Amino acid sequence: MTMIEEALARATDTKACVIRAGATDDAAKMFRALFPEAGKAVVVEDPRTRAVAGGRVANLLAAAGVAVSEHVVNPDGTDFHATYEKVEEVRDALGAQDGAIAVAVGSGTLNDLAKRASGELGRRYMVVGTAASMDGYTAYGAAITKDGMKQTLDCKAPLGCIVDSEVAAAAPKEMVASGYADLIAKIPAGADWILADAVGREAIHPAAWKFVQEPLRAALANPSGAASGDVAETEKLCSGLVMSGFAMQAMGSSRPASGTEHQVSHYWDMEDLSFGGRPVSHGFKVGIGTLASTRTLELLLEQDWAHLDVEAVVAQWWPSFDDVKATFPSLFGDRPAHIRRAELEYAKKFPSRDTLRAELTALQAKWPELSARIRAQLLPFEEVRANLKKAGAPVEPEEIGVTRARFRETLRGVPYMRSRYFGLDLVLELGLMDALTDRLFGKQGIWAV
Repeated sequence: MTMIEEALARATDTKACVIRAGATDDAAKMFRALFPEAGKAVVVEDPRTRAVAGGRVANLLAAAGVAVSEHVVNPDGTDFHATYEKVEEVRDALGAQDGAIAVAVGSGTLNDLAKRASGELGRRYMVVGTAASMDGYTAYGAAITKDGMKQTLDCKAPLGCIVDSEVAAAAPKEMVASGYADLIAKIPAGADWILADAVGREAIHPAAWKFVQEPLRAALANPSGAASGDVAETEKLCSGLVMSGFAMQAMGSSRPASGTEHQVSHYWDMEDLSFGGRPVSHGFKVGIGTLASTRTLELLLEQDWAHLDVEAVVAQWWPSFDDVKATFPSLFGDRPAHIRRAELEYAKKFPSRDTLRAELTALQAKWPELSARIRAQLLPFEEVRANLKKAGAPVEPEEIGVTRARFRETLRGVPYMRSRYFGLDLVLELGLMDALTDRLFGKQGIWAV
């Protein structure tokens, strides 16, 4: 059984997946197998993806006897984003045809639009991916900007997924770079999960871990090859990203594919981060976050926590959540949305002093073995930075429109924005946040301010 076959056996939503050169040719065959009663399809595309694959998909479906229409998002070719208004547009196009099944032809944005629109109509859909740009093809949920904020809206993953590595290899280089950055993030995300498991916050799910981590190193091994459009290397990248989506399905959570670095990205999503008049890609934000997360974990590894004075750390911890909540106005300034989110999310994971004592005692007892495991999991910071450069991804915050002062502020705020436990939470609880930000942004820091 191949890894994809094993993943499909465990996936809750997706029942078919093909990743290979020329896989677009399988679109009609997959559609007929997955939707035997459906006589109608709507190909959801934009002008670029219509040219590279959407038109061919429509022709193949028509030749197989399916009544096909094409919904071209922004037919004038202007940029667009996954907004709820666009979801409504796609939903209306689908809803106008009784029982029609969406076939998304594109990458993250078009996939998310078709995914959510289909979900609102109570229908399944399939996707033909055109770029190795992110890990969302086979993930449940859609990243949509609604009510002025980017959020993950609930909906099922595709019933079928095709990714044509020839088409993906010919995609714009920044899309491959974004996908590479999203995939290398799984390395420190795995280390975050190891820590969360060790202190009793969130146990590692063996199958989900396997689906992400086993193919990961091979998929990341040749960033220059992927950047140059090599089909074989692009196919490895596509496979790694798709497997991440399957891991999320298997566990029913984004934990297998998301750590501190994704929370950095989500923090900037809340602030509508743009650069050069365009929103920054998810992968590019995550890539910068990966560098910060890697260095954070390296800082933790510099100390021998087997000799931690647990009672001293507990004594300096907040007596109650109300005490830490009182600091949020000064931490987040004039950003009420951030304060509201911190009050909601951090309340779910704020440890009492007794809980903190138990977690740090577990950390202390497990540290010799735990530190060795984290070291084995991580790639060194300089190697991560070099690989991101080879892939064509940004490695400096200014390359995505973030000042170093803003980056420092982001890292201080990130622990409060999600109820999930990360390495940055341990930094906060150990009283090391000042040491971390000085290491990153001080006079001798990586991003000296």
